[in-house]
Amino acid sequence: MNQNTPDKLTNQIAMQSLIYKEARAHSGLSSQLTIHAIRRVCANRKTAKQKGRPVKGFAPTSATYDSRTFTFREIDWTVNITLVKGRERFELDIGNYQRHLLTGQNPRSATLAKRPDGSYYLQIQLESEPPQVEKTNQVLGVDLGRTDIAVTSEEGTFSGKPVTQVRDKFSKVRASLQRKASKGTRSTRRRARQVLQRLSGRERRFQSWVNHTISYRVIQQAKQTHQAIALEDLSGIRERTNQMPRSKTDRRRSNSWAFYQLRQFLTYKGVKFGVDVHLVDPRYTSKSCHCCGVLGKRQGKKFECLNLRCGWIGDADVNGAKNIARLGQIVNLPEGSGTTSCSLQDVVLRAVESPVRLSAG
Repeated sequence: MNQNTPDKLTNQIAMQSLIYKEARAHSGLSSQLTIHAIRRVCANRKTAKQKGRPVKGFAPTSATYDSRTFTFREIDWTVNITLVKGRERFELDIGNYQRHLLTGQNPRSATLAKRPDGSYYLQIQLESEPPQVEKTNQVLGVDLGRTDIAVTSEEGTFSGKPVTQVRDKFSKVRASLQRKASKGTRSTRRRARQVLQRLSGRERRFQSWVNHTISYRVIQQAKQTHQAIALEDLSGIRERTNQMPRSKTDRRRSNSWAFYQLRQFLTYKGVKFGVDVHLVDPRYTSKSCHCCGVLGKRQGKKFECLNLRCGWIGDADVNGAKNIARLGQIVNLPEGSGTTSCSLQDVVLRAVESPVRLSAG
């Protein structure tokens, strides 16, 4: 099939006209599942094209379903999905939380995914209207960093010390396994690579859990105090900071945390709970005093204003968060200031996904 599809082809209609019959005969899928597979290939090619990374292959890890190939029945908590050999009905092995989300709903799309251990689970997409964003002149500034992962302008702090300890432990174990994966017997190298893969999954899940916790608490604080949220636009910060002379350990600690993921979590949770999220220009937010605007001196976690009439001394991250909040208030006014920030409210208006498991049998 590859010889009939140019590498740069990403148009679904053109791709479908070229390989639909051959793809369906080769895979044994129904017509609708074949169309979904072609659509996903085109979407992945577009993403890879934007990142400048060619697609080398596709792993059979999931299948997309719509209303023609998937139905949900609440009376007995079962789903009917199209497989290679026809339609099959499965009982959902779900808890009270998933039942609460599915009650009274009529989902029309789902994704059947395969875990690394060979088991399957079904992600059912539920459509819902996000709440109306509350208009407010109050803004909660959030400063992201490494020593403290997040600090708010209300002096709420999410310490990064216990997180750094866990990440350093992962790093030491990973370094030891990498040495064993390159030296030793054949069985030792194979076992080390297997453990490295499992360790990588644990570290990713740990980062996601921490980022989910921080983003939820920040959003809830803003919602309860009727505030919008302002974040620094840190696009390209990793490339810029890597040009500075730093130790290997400092570089690893800065580069290994998923700050972009945290921003994504804040964005979609803001949509979910009706809290507006803005990005502001990060320049001088950590170098200027939030009281008088004069440049100050920062040493570690301490900030000292150099203006003799002001002389504010305090936590540097709190000072940065207050500066971010001040910029956020400027752009959050009704007349706005599109040159200083952009709203993320319209970025994510997707349905809430509820992963559920299929019971055996």
